[in-house]
Amino acid sequence: MTDESTRRPLQQAVALAYETGAPAPRVVAKGRGLVAEQIISVAQEAGVFIHESKELVSLLMDIDLDQQIPPTLYRTIAELLAWLYHIESAQKSGLPLPAPPDTSIPLTEI
Repeated sequence: MTDESTRRPLQQAVALAYETGAPAPRVVAKGRGLVAEQIISVAQEAGVFIHESKELVSLLMDIDLDQQIPPTLYRTIAELLAWLYHIESAQKSGLPLPAPPDTSIPLTEI
């Protein structure tokens, strides 16, 4: 048995995909515990960058699979996509990787 105070909270993960011309990214995978670990593992194996934000993942977990993100998250996700673009550019040119954006969600956006 595990004491409640020593039990590690279940990890959560959400994967998004964006297709050129689509109105918004969509949720293509999400899960907790072992499923979350598998999502992260597959992303790492594919060389996909992973950004940790418990607050953002919590909001994305409420979106059904294959559904687009809501307009309230457009700005935050756009900032993450821009960060990923800068990472890819930095890797190609040998420059240092940029710091991740602040993905805290202002309460006025929810």
